[in-house]
Amino acid sequence: MPRLIGVRKINIAIFISGTGSNLKNLIRFSRKKNSKFNINLIVSNNSKAKGLILAEKYKITKKIFNYKNLSFSEIKILDELKKYKIDLICLAGFMKILRKNFIVKFQGKIINIHPSLLPKYKGLNTHQRAINNNEKFAGCTVHYVNSKLDSGKIIIQKKVKILKNDDSKKLAKRVLKQEHVLYPKAIKKVLSNL
Repeated sequence: MPRLIGVRKINIAIFISGTGSNLKNLIRFSRKKNSKFNINLIVSNNSKAKGLILAEKYKITKKIFNYKNLSFSEIKILDELKKYKIDLICLAGFMKILRKNFIVKFQGKIINIHPSLLPKYKGLNTHQRAINNNEKFAGCTVHYVNSKLDSGKIIIQKKVKILKNDDSKKLAKRVLKQEHVLYPKAIKKVLSNL
């Protein structure tokens, strides 16, 4: 893909553990004519992650780390990030918590998408928890990653109305649609500050 003369595209690594629907969406965005970023690397802790099929389909380098030895895996990942000149890490359904030592080395350059309106409902089962508490809105948040779970500075959020007949699956589906809109916007915002 030809690059804009004199303007280097930002190199992104995407970390996944599962289906990779946000990954697929970001790949689509990275291929657009006026995109400011390339996806150079896909990292996963799960060799059976469906999202890895996308790496083959779009010819993006993929690396799988089993995370049995946390510090060893993170050292290896940092080597790969250096090798592929990664400027920004995007977590997209990555089900491992990065350690403080790792985060410090990429301070302000790791972002995550979370399926709730943070600071509410950090962690898992966000949709069911929102429904159980009779919330009027659920949503999604893109935030910077720090050493506390889902606690980094918020970049951008999107509300999704909880409907009367919603269960967690129906709600999750609608929130995911908004995640696909929100994540590219958040990356754009972050890139303007890099």
